[in-house]
Amino acid sequence: MKRFICLTLLLSAGLVGGSLAAERPNIVLMMSDDQGYGDFGATGNPVIETPHIDRMARESVSMRTFYVSPVCSPTRANLMTGRYNYRTRVIDTYLGRSMMDPEEVTIAEVLHGAGYATGIFGKWHLGDCYPMRPIDQGFEQALVHRGGGLAQPSEPLENQNRYTDPILFRNGEKVRTKGYCTDVYFDAAIEFIEQARRNQRSFFVYLPTNAPHDPFHDVPEDLRRHYMTKTDQLAELLIGRLPEKRQAEQVDRLARIAAMITNIDRNVGRLLAKLDALGLAENTIVLYLVDNGPAGRRYVGPFRGSKSDVHEGGIRSPLWIRWPAKLTPEMSRDEAVAHIDVMPTLLDACGVRPPDGPKLDGRSFLPLLLDSGATWPERPIVIQSHRGDEPMRYHHFMVRQGPWKLLNASGFGRETLVGEPKFELYNVVDDAGETRNLIDDEPQIAARLKAAYDAWFDNVSSTRPDNYAPPRIPVGTPHENPTVLTRQDWRGGTWARDSIGHWKLRVATAGKYDIRLVSEAADTAETAELTIRGNTKVADVPGGSTAYTFEDVELTAGDAELEAALCRQGKRRGVYQVEVLRDDR
Repeated sequence: MKRFICLTLLLSAGLVGGSLAAERPNIVLMMSDDQGYGDFGATGNPVIETPHIDRMARESVSMRTFYVSPVCSPTRANLMTGRYNYRTRVIDTYLGRSMMDPEEVTIAEVLHGAGYATGIFGKWHLGDCYPMRPIDQGFEQALVHRGGGLAQPSEPLENQNRYTDPILFRNGEKVRTKGYCTDVYFDAAIEFIEQARRNQRSFFVYLPTNAPHDPFHDVPEDLRRHYMTKTDQLAELLIGRLPEKRQAEQVDRLARIAAMITNIDRNVGRLLAKLDALGLAENTIVLYLVDNGPAGRRYVGPFRGSKSDVHEGGIRSPLWIRWPAKLTPEMSRDEAVAHIDVMPTLLDACGVRPPDGPKLDGRSFLPLLLDSGATWPERPIVIQSHRGDEPMRYHHFMVRQGPWKLLNASGFGRETLVGEPKFELYNVVDDAGETRNLIDDEPQIAARLKAAYDAWFDNVSSTRPDNYAPPRIPVGTPHENPTVLTRQDWRGGTWARDSIGHWKLRVATAGKYDIRLVSEAADTAETAELTIRGNTKVADVPGGSTAYTFEDVELTAGDAELEAALCRQGKRRGVYQVEVLRDDR
């Protein structure tokens, strides 16, 4: 199916000698992690220094009403597919709920099929195992970390939570890098652009940094020291009154976040300078956005809320689009658009047809960028994200159409406490801070928006018969050996140290497998337990060991569940990771 799509695009693109026509624009799509709407000079932040992004904003068209999801993976699924994430099996950020269905067609697949060089450098967060990796989903070059970030259970144990000199994955292979993670991503992206230039290929570069996501133990030290000279100013950015000790902690935290943000900004400056030096700036579309609101209560411009909220501060992002060849600098548009609209807009700008496969939910807003007089018919935009294996109707959602926004802010991670919805209605054009709830004053508008939400929820929930079941992870394929299973993708467990979960697998090839259990070392001996399809193997593990391998495990082809644990004195704990290696001997 996907091969047919790519072949069709190659033919329709009119390729000659493997190169796109010279007028096709390049694309650089940058997205920071947990940065928030208000963390830029261009959006009014008086302390955090972003001079290069601010300059880019002045040279761009600004979409001033741009919506993202309130947390990581959902935004990324919407952005990559032009489809609501509930269609893609991505419904949360971890525990097997953020693996995108392999049959989804990404913007990278479509552009690569049309002859573009495609590269991702940073955070993918849509699946770490074949066939869900970025190199399986249209990116010919990838330098990424696993899961939702460094210093998470998806990273190799030996990385030891490092942001500096991190262990990353280049085209699926583990590599030890040198430098601060954000610098490493931009170095690789610049090298990729230079290579595409030498090969006379148009390029699509996706640069989603994991900064300024927590933890904040490892940040650029020179910038941290710089911001610690501004503690009084940083304190003014914090929302809410805090005890003195708590405020000092939060100021230190914000100084570290600001250091990470200014480091991103310096790298944006480096990249823009490289485009200038290579003569590529004129016909390269450069975009900057954030994936959700800020992690923590801090300045968000005129809005209310932060990461995981469905009030504006949690789901509003700047979107700056610079394309000197076509767009007028400093133009802005107020029409409401969203992450689902980015893919169709970029394909439209590149003259590349959308895929014939899954229907896009987004639509191109390119006319708004090219013509200040263009109009945009209203349509509802729905944003919903919460924890759990399946979405719940009315739980933690918003629907926006025209100036009106209906929401139920029932709380991300509060699924067990959800009762009857408490709807709120705002005119967010007149009341950007969502201070005047008009739910009792405008019942007809509330009913209309509620009906639009219901229609949307029914539609996205019926995309597949098993719409919210996670994809099974294939093992024993020629594409990936070994397959590494992490807590990012297990079911039934958590990230707590002693938690025990299981992985839903699909054994592609019958035969013998070596299954290696990786975990933090214990002081004394433990018993390793490996359970597959209800059959359990046990073995003694000496104290101080970080791994144990069950050799020559016979597996038949088909679906399976795997659980692994370590036991000592009657107490069981889940392992850190599992490596499944098909024995080809």
